[in-house]
Amino acid sequence: MASAPKKQSPRLLRQQKIIDHVLSQGFASAAELSSLTGVSLMTVHRDLDDLVTRGLLRKYHGGVSAQPSTVFESSSDFRLHTHTAEKEALAAEAIRFISPGMSVMLDDSTTALALARLLPDVGPLTVVSNYRQVQEVLRDTPDIRLIGLGGEYSRTHDSYIGLPCQEMVSTFSVDIVFLSISAMNARLTYHQEQEIVLVKRAMLASATTKVLMMDASKVGRSALHQFAPVSAFDHTLLAGELDDSLIEEMREQTDVRHVSMA
Repeated sequence: MASAPKKQSPRLLRQQKIIDHVLSQGFASAAELSSLTGVSLMTVHRDLDDLVTRGLLRKYHGGVSAQPSTVFESSSDFRLHTHTAEKEALAAEAIRFISPGMSVMLDDSTTALALARLLPDVGPLTVVSNYRQVQEVLRDTPDIRLIGLGGEYSRTHDSYIGLPCQEMVSTFSVDIVFLSISAMNARLTYHQEQEIVLVKRAMLASATTKVLMMDASKVGRSALHQFAPVSAFDHTLLAGELDDSLIEEMREQTDVRHVSMA
């Protein structure tokens, strides 16, 4: 007889409730979360300390946030539910660069995930990615040869990172890579985390054609680590409301396509 499934502990259920609430709202106070979960402020603060340590939320005075900052990248769960229309528009433009038979590398951005969902309609492809979500989307597609990049698993990013991943990426030579990054201005791109920067740089170096995909929320911002100059990309795809002068300055560095949201 099969054993009954184990029930989650009250603590884990409470923490999931906290995560779901903060992801939906962007931020919440400790007092708000205490009322939501029906436990004391002290217990909420212990839960928050645990979630912050795991990289799922970031703490500020009086509460927590899922929003990115110059030193904190939002979790994959949060990014999956933000700027979805822009990401779908970017994916629809990006798919035009892909032809049957190509080798394609995708990073662990949710924008790349939107593109991955379109790939089964292209035809035979080889797809390389470190993003678990991409691997899940494509694993049952007969026409796609899927290569999963390994390494240290990051719960925050739901992907594989670190030196093993970086070294594995460097063994490939693909036709095209699609990347997104946390922040950019007209000249430079940025990310909050050093390990992510190193993996993405390896991806950039591995491809013949390099495509950057950015929604407007990431443009005109900076983060702790410089990633690469805008000129390192052959094509930059943008979606959302952007300043025309900023786009023109980018066009001095790379081919820029401002994608229609219609």
